[in-house]
Amino acid sequence: GLLRDLPLVNRILGSLREAIPGRFTVKTRIGFDDPETLDALLPLLARHGVDLVTVHGRTVTQKYRPGVRQDRIADAVQALPMPVLANGDVDSPASALQCLQVTEARGLMIGRATIRNPWIFSQIRQALAGESISLPTGRDVLAYIYDIFETVCDPLVNETFQVQRMKKYMGFLGQAIDPSFLHNILRIRARGDFFALCHDYLDHSEPMDLSPKNVMAQLPSVENPIV
Repeated sequence: GLLRDLPLVNRILGSLREAIPGRFTVKTRIGFDDPETLDALLPLLARHGVDLVTVHGRTVTQKYRPGVRQDRIADAVQALPMPVLANGDVDSPASALQCLQVTEARGLMIGRATIRNPWIFSQIRQALAGESISLPTGRDVLAYIYDIFETVCDPLVNETFQVQRMKKYMGFLGQAIDPSFLHNILRIRARGDFFALCHDYLDHSEPMDLSPKNVMAQLPSVENPIV
């Protein structure tokens, strides 16, 4: 609820700017429940000499529902003297370039889409360079799932809890793999069954587009963004 109290935001920004000797960056949504809040917030960011601002184009109350306001991000780009990064629903090279073109942001911050597709950064750079976009194979995705498991699952924890933890990540990946994969993986409890199902769907050498809407659209040109 901090965005409902801009005088407090002003004091916090001032205190942090005084206390931080190096680069001071801020990430914000466009308001708590009103996207027009951004108009009053932008002068505060400029006043306190923030070095870089990331703008997520939703209000707090929108959570992650559709309706990212790229026009509001563009307003921040025009109004602020420091670089602005755009954030919100960038989930493919096409959506990345579309966002950069509309907002004229200096670059992008990408969150949830990287869980589904950790290759997205190199793919966006390829798109910006006018190169063919490299897609991971099924076996690349399978290896990625094994890497996630090794990273986040405590080997001393009961395997049912390990599988339950993995389902959070599979919720993202399942949107790109196959609806039936997601349906089946969410019902599995044993580690062996979990990886057997992953092998059934992913033990192949075919390229996979991991964007949730399966879009590799015409890519406009954008100059030198930060990705």
